[in-house]
Amino acid sequence: MNPLMKEEFSSDRRRFLMGGAALTGALAIGSKLVAQTPEGAGEKEAPAKFSLRFAPHPNTFKALAGNDIIDQIRFAAGQGFTAWEDNGLPNRPPELQKKIGAALREHGMTMGVFVGYGNFDEPVFVRSDHPKRDEVLAKMKQAVEICKRVGAKWFTVVPGSVDQQHKDGKWNQYGGSRLREGVQTANAIDLLRRCAEILEPENLVMVLEPLNWEANHGGVFLRSTDQAYALCKAVNSPSCKILYDMYHEQITGGNIISTFDQCRSEIAYLQTGDNPGRKEPGTGEMNYANIFRHIAKVSREFVIGMEHGNSKPGKEGEEALIKAYRDVDPG
Repeated sequence: MNPLMKEEFSSDRRRFLMGGAALTGALAIGSKLVAQTPEGAGEKEAPAKFSLRFAPHPNTFKALAGNDIIDQIRFAAGQGFTAWEDNGLPNRPPELQKKIGAALREHGMTMGVFVGYGNFDEPVFVRSDHPKRDEVLAKMKQAVEICKRVGAKWFTVVPGSVDQQHKDGKWNQYGGSRLREGVQTANAIDLLRRCAEILEPENLVMVLEPLNWEANHGGVFLRSTDQAYALCKAVNSPSCKILYDMYHEQITGGNIISTFDQCRSEIAYLQTGDNPGRKEPGTGEMNYANIFRHIAKVSREFVIGMEHGNSKPGKEGEEALIKAYRDVDPG
C-alpha cells in the first residue's frame, strides 16, 4: 500500500515521533542538543521554533521520519519548523489533502504553496489563441478547493513559455508568426486578470514564479522578479503576487536584497536554495544569514519554502540541513 494513503498511523510511528526507541540518542541542532530518549523518559530539551517560517516539503526528512507524509509533518514541527509546502499536493487524493490540513492545524503550522498551474514549454499565457487557456481557469477553480482542504492561502503559477520557434522550424502552430514581446505580455496580463477574478472572492493568492533561463528553465515567459513585478502592477489585484525564489534570482540577476526591496510591495512568498547546486544554505555562494536578517527586519510573516535538495544523503544530510537553517536563522 502507498504509505501516503494509509488511513491509520501505527503506534510505532507515534512512538518514533514522541521520542521512542527508534530515535534513541541525540540530534545536534545548531548549538543545541535535542535528546531523543526512551519512551516515558521525556525530552531533555525541545528545539526552539525557528524565528522565520521556513517550510520543508515532502521527503525533506524521509530518512529521519519515514515515508509517511503526516509523520514527516509531525517530525518537522518537532524540530521547530512552523510551515510546510508541497508542490505535488494537487496529485494527492482529497482525503489525504484533508489529513495534511488537519496535521498542520494540530501542530500550528502554516501551509505554504503548491503548484496550482505550471507550464514550462508552451506559450499558454502569451497567446490569446492558445487552446489551453480555458484549462488554466479550470485549474484556478481546482486550486480553490485544494486550498480549502489544507488551509492554504497561496499557490504557485508558472505561466508557460515565450512564443518561440518550434522544433520543426516553424514559429508556432497557433497563428503562423511569432508575436511581438509587448503583445505577449498583454495577453499574459489578460489571462492573469481572469484568474484573479476567480481568486479574489476567496481571498486567495496566486504567486507567479520567475525561473532562470541559464541553468534550469530556458524559454519560460517569466524569467525575472522585476518582470513579475511589472505584471503584478498591471494586473492590479491582491490575488496576483510574486513568488520570490532567491535561487532563481541569484542566477538571473543577483543583488538579492536590493531586488527584494525594490519589488517588496508585490512579493507575497519566498523560496530558498543556495547556488550553485540548489542545496541548503551554506553550500554555495549566497549569504543567507545576511539575507534572512534583512528579511526579518521587513517582516517575519513570509513563508520561506525550502525548495532545494540536501547536500548529503540520508540521515546525515537531513541533520545537516536542520543545522544549516539554525545557523542562518536570525533569531
